[in-house]
Amino acid sequence: MEMNEITYKGQRPVDAYGPGFFRVNEVVQDGPLAILPSGMIAWDGLKDWAAVIAARADYDVIFIGMGADIAPLPAAAKKKLEKAEVPYDVMATPAACRTYNVLLSEGRRVAIVALPV
Repeated sequence: MEMNEITYKGQRPVDAYGPGFFRVNEVVQDGPLAILPSGMIAWDGLKDWAAVIAARADYDVIFIGMGADIAPLPAAAKKKLEKAEVPYDVMATPAACRTYNVLLSEGRRVAIVALPV
């Protein structure tokens, strides 16, 4: 079996996550996480979409992690994202982190916002 080391150019992957936290670039982030192509930003959760919408031209899709289990996106958030034509995919946070990391390693233009597990 051939092993290839994954390299990330610029944007950082999610190194780890656990109860109430994420680790990105060896730095622990308590609470919700948001990584846009411009870098990690403060994000207050499902009611805070201004920076995500403002950065829309910088990514092709944003993954939305809803916590330990998949849950529907609240109607108000869905309406804001759709009005701004933001392409998104809602999933459980573990799946969102994995998907984000894989696509990031392929050099794709992705972003993630996630609630902790």
